Amino acid sequence: MTPTRPAPFGADRNSSEVSGPEKFAPVRPAEKLSDIDQAATAFEGEIREFVRRDVSTPRRPRGENEPDPVTENLNNLIKRVSGASMEEIDRVMQQLQGVRDMLRAEGERVTREIAGYASLSHAAMTAMKVIADSLTQWKSAPGRPPQPPAGAPQ
Repeated sequence: MTPTRPAPFGADRNSSEVSGPEKFAPVRPAEKLSDIDQAATAFEGEIREFVRRDVSTPRRPRGENEPDPVTENLNNLIKRVSGASMEEIDRVMQQLQGVRDMLRAEGERVTREIAGYASLSHAAMTAMKVIADSLTQWKSAPGRPPQPPAGAPQ
């Protein structure tokens, strides 16, 4: 007895003519357009009947203070649909407020650093003026002979 391999699914079709998903699609006889239209119309009718049965409820007269059930259902639907978006917007707003607070704190820190730098710069300029004035007084002190300029022959 010789072992045989089972034929793969769709191997009985001619593989040189058909390729891709069509190769494995079931072969159906051509249907008439009128048959398809009739089936679609019947299906639509079944859907309409299902919706009428499912949605229609016996209505009782409402009082003055009772909310309309359609409005209530619509409000609940809108809350469910918009709930995730609202939560995301709230989360983004909190993050932006955190970034704003951080930027405000950093701005205050930079302002303090600049004020410290300006104060240090002013102190350095004042010290340089004092040194320059001291050197000028020391050079022109009485009892010292005047010094010749620095590049002059002696």
